[in-house]
Amino acid sequence: MLAMTEKSTEYEYDIAYYATDSRLTGEPDGKRYEWRKMIERSKELGRPLTEEEAEEFRVE
Repeated sequence: MLAMTEKSTEYEYDIAYYATDSRLTGEPDGKRYEWRKMIERSKELGRPLTEEEAEEFRVE
């Protein structure tokens, strides 16, 4: 049997420290995309899309 130490779990401190204004993500930029199509294209290419490639999937 492996000897294991218990990891400290002070998650309240971590969240309070990093989320000072109660948001867990950045401000939305208002842009909308066809995410499923973007994911499929990314899988086909085998890499993340560039900004120009992502703009092809932007919803107006």
